[in-house]
Amino acid sequence: MCTAISFKTHDHYFGRNLDLEYSYNETVTVTPRNFPFKFRRMGEVKSHPALIGMAYVADGYPLYYDCTNENGLSMAGLNFPTFADYKPEASGKDNIAPFEFIPWILCNCRTVPEARKLLEKMNLAKIDFSSELPASPLHWIISDKNESVTVESVKEGLKVYDNPVGVLTNNPPFDFHMLNLANYMGCTREEATSRFADGFELKAYSRGMGGMGIPGDLSSASRFVKAAFTKLNSVCGDSESESISQFFHILGSVAQQKGCCRVGHKFEYTIYSSCCNTDAGIYYYTTYENSRITAVDMHKVNLDGSSPISYPLITGQQIERQN
Repeated sequence: MCTAISFKTHDHYFGRNLDLEYSYNETVTVTPRNFPFKFRRMGEVKSHPALIGMAYVADGYPLYYDCTNENGLSMAGLNFPTFADYKPEASGKDNIAPFEFIPWILCNCRTVPEARKLLEKMNLAKIDFSSELPASPLHWIISDKNESVTVESVKEGLKVYDNPVGVLTNNPPFDFHMLNLANYMGCTREEATSRFADGFELKAYSRGMGGMGIPGDLSSASRFVKAAFTKLNSVCGDSESESISQFFHILGSVAQQKGCCRVGHKFEYTIYSSCCNTDAGIYYYTTYENSRITAVDMHKVNLDGSSPISYPLITGQQIERQN
């Protein structure tokens, strides 16, 4: 399971936690402008905006988990089992395989409104990358500095939701998560006040009691509420250091620790957390065993090239010793 957020200070930031019980040895990958994206049913795009994000590169093709193009449009795919429903190919539609969805949008769009127009004629078709890599059940968040949308291909068809909180987790569908937030409308970052009963005064015994009721378990519904509450109440300066620090603190509020969520004989955990400054094209990340923030700047590579450039994750803990 995973959590993604869109966050704005002076610049716009986009990123996610990847929570799984295993890793594909993903890398921070820059795809330059002249890498030819060959789409299964939509031909070839030979020239496009450069991309940066986290990907598993299979047979030279970057399978992006989360990604930003050089225009600042960002996108992430999150696990959506049982609800994701990909369709047969449809005539008169742009038939896009799920693994192609992120590059299809980010190669052709600069903003969320442009993405909305492309989505009107798109069909997420049931096309696997290969027999070894079948289509993953996903839903997606698409964000620019002004707005976010959530995209879900479900039994009823392709649904595009306004996402005013700029947060996405996993099951159930997005409309449930937005309705579920109403269960916590009484929670606040302010000091708790006694409203238990008229004439019966209670006194707070601790700070933070105004937020009592905000969930802390690892379910996707609870992580959505916790991430939304933390992000929407966030107070942050405009500097790069303050912004990325706050971003990682928000993601940290819903991070998963090894041992708390058993999946068969393994445990799900936060493999990596990412934060991309979408204005500057700088991709920051931490890993489970490396809490030091590492950065990859897309503008420090040749963006007019034709081959993806990948940076293996620095996974070992980086400790600065003071004595």
